Amino acid sequence: MKFLHTADWQIGMRAAHVGGVAARVRDERLAAARRVVDVARHHQVEFLLLAGDTFEDNRVDRRLVQTVADTLAGFGGPVYLLPGNHDPLVPGSVWEHGSWSAYEDLHVIEKAEPIDLLGGRLYPCPVFEKHSSEDPTRWIEAVDDGSIAIGVAHGSVEGIPQERPELPIPRDAAARHGLDYLALGHWHSTVTYDGHMAYSGAHEPTKFDERDSGNVLLVEIAGRGAAPRLTPIRTGGLTWTSLDEEVRAEGDLGRARQRIEAIDSPDRTLLDLCLRGVLHAVEQPELVRIEELAAARFLFHRIDASRLLPGAEDDRWLADLPQGPLRETARRLQSWAGAEPVEGRPDCATPEVAARALVELYAMSVGGPR
Repeated sequence: MKFLHTADWQIGMRAAHVGGVAARVRDERLAAARRVVDVARHHQVEFLLLAGDTFEDNRVDRRLVQTVADTLAGFGGPVYLLPGNHDPLVPGSVWEHGSWSAYEDLHVIEKAEPIDLLGGRLYPCPVFEKHSSEDPTRWIEAVDDGSIAIGVAHGSVEGIPQERPELPIPRDAAARHGLDYLALGHWHSTVTYDGHMAYSGAHEPTKFDERDSGNVLLVEIAGRGAAPRLTPIRTGGLTWTSLDEEVRAEGDLGRARQRIEAIDSPDRTLLDLCLRGVLHAVEQPELVRIEELAAARFLFHRIDASRLLPGAEDDRWLADLPQGPLRETARRLQSWAGAEPVEGRPDCATPEVAARALVELYAMSVGGPR
């Protein structure tokens, strides 16, 4: 048996967290869906298995539903779609749209009951509500008749850190229920458990700090009881890059800039940059240069320099300021920015607040970045 496991397309995602490029991020999810179908056709898989959250929610534009159905129909073989917690099977859901019944190869899974496959059997766990604390795989009792047993479920495997378990799935669910493979959706990173159950991850990354997202899994199983062969295949088109740069000595910002300059395909990269540590006055131009590079080259950028504080002992911050009230204010902020107690320092003027205020004062006075 050979099939393609994918999940968490979340078509129609708002992507408000990336502001003006949200439309591009949404379009890329559709482009990635087409790449999934291309991968399935190239590897001549027997069927496509979508493990939930194909759509962002049940309110998405119905034209998007039609587009997804048309895209999946292009595979030319069976496609099994599991409702997830973003798009649960409820009255008025996306799964009632007429596009699904228009194609005989598209199968929306509406019941928790076995489905016969060529050479095997599928045990699906559709989701009927957005929130649930029940194990969706609890009903499965795979028949040991020589048929390859495949499960598909949407939920959280035990041990994943979270405030409240959503659709909890035991870490040994595949073995517990006699499955050769359990295809999972809900978490966006590609992760395997004992080789018999796995998250494919989202086909296209959705945010920063997703580990190993943007893949599908090619699943090959020789026969009942055989270990699945899992091959991740890249389908993501955009890269979400997070950098956390520690700045201590003069020259560190320059080296951070060089790393940013070396990033491949910046026009397809969303950059989240955090700068922390000590900002030396002589390096202020490097901060300007980094902002210019990010704005000019990258599809999207976000720079957090709020944790980049001026060295309290560096008098070069003061040298560029005109004599008078500005320099005197800066000198006072500089003294408050030190770690040692200072007589007359207001309670609200913590070293961090005072240091940040000094950066702001310098930026307003000499035209540096805020």
